[in-house]
Parts: sequence; C-alpha cells; structure tokens
Amino acid sequence: MKDRLRGVITPVLTPYNDDLGIAIDLYLEHAGGCLTAGAHYLSPFGTTSEALSNAPRERMEMLELLVSSGTVRADQLMPGTGMNSLEETLILSRHAVEMGCAGVMTLPPFFYVTASDEGLYRYFSQLIEAIASDALKICLYHIPQNTGIGISPTLAARLNQAFPEIVVAYKDSSGDWENTKAVIETAPGISVFPGSESFLIDGMKIGGGGCISASCNSNVAAIRAMFDQAALAQWDAAEAMLPRIKQHRLAIQQGGLIPALKALKAYQTGDARWLNLRPPLENADPNLGPEVAKTLT
Repeated sequence: MKDRLRGVITPVLTPYNDDLGIAIDLYLEHAGGCLTAGAHYLSPFGTTSEALSNAPRERMEMLELLVSSGTVRADQLMPGTGMNSLEETLILSRHAVEMGCAGVMTLPPFFYVTASDEGLYRYFSQLIEAIASDALKICLYHIPQNTGIGISPTLAARLNQAFPEIVVAYKDSSGDWENTKAVIETAPGISVFPGSESFLIDGMKIGGGGCISASCNSNVAAIRAMFDQAALAQWDAAEAMLPRIKQHRLAIQQGGLIPALKALKAYQTGDARWLNLRPPLENADPNLGPEVAKTLT
C-alpha cells in the first residue's frame, strides 16, 4: 500500500435522546469536536459507539449525515461494518466504499466461536470478492473478549498477502501487547493500531500505525500530541506525556469505558442526554463525570 494508514482514530460515541433515538445534534457536535481537537480519522460504530445496538439503516444514515452536514469528509471516516451475517457486512462495507470512506473496520463473525482461521479466511475473502473494488480498505478488528473469536497474526498476514491493497490495517483491542507485537512482526504490510493509547509509543517504535482508542473521545488532543512526537521519533518527549494520559485511560476503563465517557460528556456539556445508553447496557452514572474529569490535563 503506497500510503499506509496511520494516526489517531476516534471510535465515536453515539449519543441518544431520552426516547433512545440517536441525538443527531450531539452526535455531529461531538464528531466535529474530535476532529478539531486532533483526530486524524473517525471510526463511527465501533464498540465504543454501541455499534451492535444500532440497526444497519441507522448506521448508514448517520454516515451520510456526517458527510452531508459538512462535519467530516468521507475520506476521514473508517466505520465499523462487521456483522455475523456476511450479507449485512457486505451491505455496510459496500455503502462505505461507495461513500468514499478511508476504510472499514470489520469484526470477525462473532457467536461462531469455534470457527477456524480457514473459515474466517473464507468469510473475509468472499466479502472482498463480492465488493470487487480496489477502493475497499479493510481494518481487521480483533477484540476476542467481546466477540469470542479473534483474528490471529497468521490469518492477518495471510489476508494481507492475498489482498495487499485491501487488507491494510488491524485494530488490536485485546489489551495483549504480545499479540499486537506479533501482528506487527508477522504481517509487516499491515498498519497495526493498538486499541489503547497506552501502547501507542511501543507500537510506533516497531512500525505500528498509531491508535484507535475509546479515550480519543475525551482526550484526543493529548493523544495526538503524543503521536506527533512519536512520529518524529522524539521518544523522550512522547514518553513524558504518557503517565498522565495513562491515568485518564485507567479512569475510563475503571468506569466501564462507554458509561464513563458518556458521564464525562454529560458533566462537561451539562446535557443529561449523554447519560443514555441503549439496552442491554445501563445508563451512565452522572457521578462518574466529575471524577473522570479530574484526570484530564
């Protein structure tokens, strides 16, 4: 791939009105704010976005609205598209390609936890062949603690070798640095993004692409500053920023990621709609907001 995908990517929160419809005004404001604060790309409808609580129709409509509103360019978007059904993954991925998105972030088909690497290769290769477009760029999404099945370093390398201009990135949200390191080493043609900025520097030292992190919703300016120093190989400067950044990340993790981030947004904006999550998740505790805010620089 001529231009390797890299940078700081925000998996955008999805705010809901009290009737649990998407709060469009909050969504557009937050998405635009993440870009203004330093995100290179947005990844709507990943895990942090409560993606699987949103219907495919809603997801496609919001992508279109992000672009038509002027909030973001299509080539700044890498939406989540992975579903169990190959047909639904195909619909979401083709839509993103037709819009001109920078890429798609695609889960393996979850629930089928006994699927082999061969079966997963079949799934992704059929997806790629059905879309049949050189504009398709896939970021494989590895989050086995949620999906029950992972994308191994060997499978990532095989897919990249078979489709070198299409399977170009990998998000590792396992929290396992050894897996992240193994993908970088085994699949050098892939741009690897840890799912936490805590591993951004270690990853970039050996060829990683940056990070795709939930806390880019709340601390993206600081994370972008750290990325910029790491991109210049100014490792001491980058490392000096990390302790404070990790402190905020830990507070978000301890608060349950999505509810902690939404409680923080409610506290910062004074808009209680940010506390809403779709079932089966419970609404955020407003008391989390001021506590998490204490960890921001």
